Amino acid sequence: MPSALLENAPAASPTILKNKPREMGDVLERRGRDLALCPTDDDAIAPKKKPHKQSLDYIWRTGLAGGLAGSEAKTVVAPLDRVKILFQASNPQFTRYTGSWFGVVTAMKDIYKEDGARGLFRGHSATLLRIFPYAAIKFLAYEQIRSVIIPSRNHETPLRRLISGSLAGVTSVFFTYPLEVMRVRLAFETKHAGNSSLSAIFKQIYNEAPPPRHSLAGEPAVVATTVQVVQSITPRAGLSNFYRGFSATILGMLPYAGISFLTHDTAGDLLRLPAIAKYTSLPKPANSPIDKPPPLRSWAELFAGGVAGLVSQTSAYPLEVIRRRMQVGGAVGDGHRLHIRETAKLIFKERGIMGFWIGLSIGYVKIVPMAAISFYVYERGKTWLGI
Repeated sequence: MPSALLENAPAASPTILKNKPREMGDVLERRGRDLALCPTDDDAIAPKKKPHKQSLDYIWRTGLAGGLAGSEAKTVVAPLDRVKILFQASNPQFTRYTGSWFGVVTAMKDIYKEDGARGLFRGHSATLLRIFPYAAIKFLAYEQIRSVIIPSRNHETPLRRLISGSLAGVTSVFFTYPLEVMRVRLAFETKHAGNSSLSAIFKQIYNEAPPPRHSLAGEPAVVATTVQVVQSITPRAGLSNFYRGFSATILGMLPYAGISFLTHDTAGDLLRLPAIAKYTSLPKPANSPIDKPPPLRSWAELFAGGVAGLVSQTSAYPLEVIRRRMQVGGAVGDGHRLHIRETAKLIFKERGIMGFWIGLSIGYVKIVPMAAISFYVYERGKTWLGI
């Protein structure tokens, strides 16, 4: 019976026999491709492709990681930030506390006594409104600008890192500076001066006008005419008030952001040296891009970020003091809109050369943990988001 069945079975077509190996090869190829996509495979089987940094997916993931990093870092140091602003802007009620660690503690106690715990976080709502887009834009811009200036590791130099960080900082400041002015004004206020809401602060800053212009009587006709023309086209109030101190901010941000990213990346390279990598680095995750170095251990990442904050804060602090005084110009004195040189002269006249470094100690206490937490959350966030 079996032989009869074999004799009666139709003969396999030569075309079918010829195509059979090809079909089996296609099946095996598809199966191999499906296996390679398995999320449990390691990089030897399913290597992670290099992400396209200009893609929308990479951009939103970078922005989300940066925004969360900035918000968390700012929340941790919010009370110190409030006291530092009061010191820098020479608030009359707190000038007697400047210059010592005991003064910082006493100032915080006085704020807590008058306004409660909310007083230590005054202006923090405006801070979060500003810091999330600010940090998101800063880290996003750094990744994008870096990918253009440093297209490969062969092009990586300290100068290129510095330029990438500086341009990223300037970009983020330009888009978020009005919120920074509102935050500083809220933090500058005390209970004696009255507590204002965000909307009230906005209206106050918007409607602030400089004092009446001085008479031009006795000036040469050409000078008087020129001054009148300039004054007629110069806004005396409005949106321009939200950019008080912007020039000083840009000058300060160029070294601050540039040195911050440069120092962090350089410290990360040093901590990944083969001689100490086993103590400072973690195994590279399976979903990590092929060109990304292995992540640092928590203490090493915090250390790299803290050093970056320390170095960058020291380099840009005098311009930060000038910027704070310019930002609160409408809340103190006669409301005159101060320029950089005029503000610098005023600070030097009031406190001498040390006036440009007032609050630096509390600045260190604030910026070192803030930078450490910011870089730590950002790097971990990138790992969690697979970029």
